[in-house]
Amino acid sequence: MRIIGGKAKGTKLYTLEGNNTRPTLDRVRESLFNILQPKIQDSIFLDLFSGSGACGIEAVSRGAKQAILCDNSKQAIQIIKKNREKTHTEEQVEVYQTDFKELIRNKLKEKIDVVFIDPPYQTNFAYEAVKLLLENNLVKEESTIIIETDQEKTVIEQLKDLNIEIMDERKYGRVYLIFLSQKGKG
Repeated sequence: MRIIGGKAKGTKLYTLEGNNTRPTLDRVRESLFNILQPKIQDSIFLDLFSGSGACGIEAVSRGAKQAILCDNSKQAIQIIKKNREKTHTEEQVEVYQTDFKELIRNKLKEKIDVVFIDPPYQTNFAYEAVKLLLENNLVKEESTIIIETDQEKTVIEQLKDLNIEIMDERKYGRVYLIFLSQKGKG
């Protein structure tokens, strides 16, 4: 796994051992950031369920002002910190070892421009995260929320009662990226 673009381009990243995490594949991450590129510059990027931290560090490498990375795993946090150091992004990458609900409810202080949610599959964590972000007023109308899942129909069904709209969907093998934004208040 490596950083694909920006100032840390080509840097190989440390990864987690074992099967507890499922890193976003380089080709999926590259497509994601090609789509997001106009929104990344000077943004605040939130990477929930960060794993190795590749997506958040990629955002900073490509010009995000700040990335906030959250993972519950002590091993994941250790890897993220090593990757942050290796890519010289310590100043811009905040790391939290906590549950995503705790982070959203109690730690985030400003609105997020881009949110990347890649929870363990077969959970309703994506829905819960989007719901909490909206309830806590942490996204703007122009913010983009991306969910990575292999359960596209289930996730879309769960999201129906929230004040969001699906802007785009992309499929990469068995993985879907679902792009959301908050519905206008008008």
